[in-house]
Amino acid sequence: MEKSADNRETLPMARRLFENYGEDAFASMSFDKGFSRATDREELEQKVPLVMMPKKGRLSAKDKEREMTRKFIQFKNRHSAIESDINSLEHHGLSRCRDKGFNGFKRCVGFGILAYNLHRIGARLLAKKSDRSAKKKGLKEAA
Repeated sequence: MEKSADNRETLPMARRLFENYGEDAFASMSFDKGFSRATDREELEQKVPLVMMPKKGRLSAKDKEREMTRKFIQFKNRHSAIESDINSLEHHGLSRCRDKGFNGFKRCVGFGILAYNLHRIGARLLAKKSDRSAKKKGLKEAA
């Protein structure tokens, strides 16, 4: 996507996902408004049951109806959670890249995502350890 617009990447990205995981692997796909093109959405809707692709700009009556369905709103809220994860990446060091050049930028993003993932894995491991400790303590008190 280095020299391309978001809306030109929707179908190529979806095709790569279908090749890697199969067309039946997806119950939904979610996109930002920048990826929105009616023709792309229509093509994806033939393969994916729910495509959450809000229209950019003013909504026609048909688009309003589509975007006000219960499922669309649920998936839009789920998409907001992804945006929250992106915000968390910014708080974990990706708000500013101090590396020089485009290769440095890509390296910085890769390491930032790796650090974020390690942080999440560590938090889950600590939560599991805490659960095990609480269970052991509960068993000792019951005896």
